[in-house]
Amino acid sequence: MWQRTEYPRPQFRRQDWLALNGVWEFAFDDTDEGLAKGYDTGKVRLPLSIVVPFSYQYEASGIGDKAVHEIVWYRRTFPTKAGRRALLCFNGADYRTDVWVNGKHVLTHTGGFTPFSADITKYMKPRGENALVVRCFDPLDPAVPRGKQSWTGERFSCWYIPNTGLWQSVWIDWVGEDCIVSHTLFADYDSASVSGEIVTSRGLADEAEIEISFKGKHVKTARFSLDGKRTRYSFKLNECNCVDADYTWQPEHPALFDAVFRLYCGGRAADSAKTRFGIRKLVADGNKIVLNNAPLYQRLILDQGYWRESGLTPPSAEALKKDIELAMSMGFNGARKHQKFEDPYFYYYADELGFLTWCEMPSAYHFCAEEEKRIASEWADIVREAGVFASVIAYVPLNESWGVRNIASDAAQQNFARSLYYMTKSLDATRLVSCNDGWESPETTDILGIHDYAYDSAAFAEKYRPDRYDDLYPQTRRLMAYGCKYAGQPVLLTEFGGIAKAEETKNGNWGYNDGASSDEAFYTRYENLMQGIYAHPDLRGFCYTQLTDVQQEVNGLLYADRTPKFDCETVKILTEGKRR
Repeated sequence: MWQRTEYPRPQFRRQDWLALNGVWEFAFDDTDEGLAKGYDTGKVRLPLSIVVPFSYQYEASGIGDKAVHEIVWYRRTFPTKAGRRALLCFNGADYRTDVWVNGKHVLTHTGGFTPFSADITKYMKPRGENALVVRCFDPLDPAVPRGKQSWTGERFSCWYIPNTGLWQSVWIDWVGEDCIVSHTLFADYDSASVSGEIVTSRGLADEAEIEISFKGKHVKTARFSLDGKRTRYSFKLNECNCVDADYTWQPEHPALFDAVFRLYCGGRAADSAKTRFGIRKLVADGNKIVLNNAPLYQRLILDQGYWRESGLTPPSAEALKKDIELAMSMGFNGARKHQKFEDPYFYYYADELGFLTWCEMPSAYHFCAEEEKRIASEWADIVREAGVFASVIAYVPLNESWGVRNIASDAAQQNFARSLYYMTKSLDATRLVSCNDGWESPETTDILGIHDYAYDSAAFAEKYRPDRYDDLYPQTRRLMAYGCKYAGQPVLLTEFGGIAKAEETKNGNWGYNDGASSDEAFYTRYENLMQGIYAHPDLRGFCYTQLTDVQQEVNGLLYADRTPKFDCETVKILTEGKRR
C-alpha cells in the first residue's frame, strides 16, 4: 500500500502531531444524498475504503476509478489527547470541502490547491475516539481553478484525469492554549532584517518569540507583544554576521537560517514550531534579472508534478527530492512548476538544494465574475504560502491567456490581469511576476515570458528583438496585448522544445512537432535549440518542456516513472550551452 508518513508541513514543524493519512472509509455520492443518509453525523459507516491522500481516480488510492464523481465522502476516527488542543490540518482538498467532527460542522473551505486548518477542540469528546467526516464537491466547472485537470470528464490535448477530494496530507497538530495558524517571513538582503506577520488561532497569546540561528550558532532572539490574532513584526539581524556571501541564499550556495517561533499566554508556553529561511535579493534591473547583485541566468525545466499511479499527489517526499536531483543532473538550475501549487516538500527541498522555482496559479477556463473571484481568492492564499520559501523567485498568475481568452483586446480581461499583478506585488514584493506568461501580456509584468515551440532555433535571433516585441506573434498569438507596450523587462523563453520520441507518439500520445526518430536525432535537435537560445543576446533564460511524460503528453526528458529517456550527462552538457 502506498503511504505518506512524513510530517506534512516541513516549513513549520511541530513535534507533537497525529498522522491521519492511511485507510479511510469512503463513498461516492452521485445523487447528493449523503446528508439525507446521515453521513455527516459520523455514525454511518461508508461502504468503500480509500488510501488518503490519494484521489480515487488513481491506483495509489486503492480504487482507480476514472469515472466522474463530483461528490465524495470520507470517514475515520481519531483519539482525544488529554490536556492538548487539536488543530486539524489539510494540505489540499479539491474543491469545496466540508468537515464535521462528531456530527458538528467545523468548516467549509473553497479552493483545490491551498492548505487550511481549524481548531476542533470544542467539537471533540473529553476522552476516547472521535468521528471525522469530510465531504468534497469537485464540479466539472470551467470557472473553477483546476490547472491541468480536465473539465470534460475525459483526457484531451494537454489536460488530464482530475484529482478529486483529499489529494494532500491530513493530520492533527496537538497545541497549547493558542497556536500560530499562518505566518509569513521575509528576509531583506540590504538591511539584514526579517519581517512578516503572525496569525494566531484564538487571539489569546500575548507574546511571541522568534529565535534565529545559522548552522547551530545563535544569531538573534526577538520577543514582542501581540496585537490580537494578527500581528506584524520586523527586526534587524546583526549585519556583520549576515550580509556576506556565506550567509546568502543562491543556487550555488543555498545558505539557510533556522528559526523557532514560540507563543506565550501570560508567560506560559502555548506553541512552538521550527522553520527556516534564506536571505537573498531579487530584482529586475533593466532587461536583466539580478540575484544578490549579480546577473542570474535561468535554466528552467517545466514540471507539471504528475505521477503515473497517483496523479497530482507525490508518492512520497523523497519522490519530490528525486525529481529535483534528476533535473539538476541534466543541467537545470530551476523549475517552473506548471499549473499547480506543489506539495510543500518540493519547495522545502528546492530551498535546501539551491533549486530556483516559479510558482504558478492553476488556471480556470471561463471568464466571468465567479472565475475572477475564485482565482483572486485562491491566488492570494498561494502567494502567502509560497512566500516562506527562498527558492520561489517568480509568480505566474495567468498562463497563455487561459481563462482570459480575449485578453489580447478585451479591456476587462486586461484589467483583471493587472489586478492580479498588483495584488501579487502587494502581498509579496520580493519576487518577480510574469503576469500572463506566454503571450498577450499586459504592460504590468516584471518578466516577459515567451512560448515558442519552433522546430529549431533558426528564427530566434531575428524574431526576438526588443524593437519587434510590440508587434510580434509567437505561436500565432500576439506577444503584447493590444494597447500595451514592451517596457524593457527581462525576456525569457519560458516554454519551448517538447521533443518526444517518434516511437511513442501513437495511440493518442503526442509531443510538439515531429518526434525524434532516435536518441541521436533528439540530441541534434536539443543542441540546435539550446545553441540558438544561448546565442541570443537578450534572453535571460529559458524553460524547456518538460521534465516527465504526463499521461498522453510524452515529451518528457524522463518517462512517467522517472526513468531517464536519454543520457543525463549528455543532456546536461547541452542544457548548459556546450556542444558535444
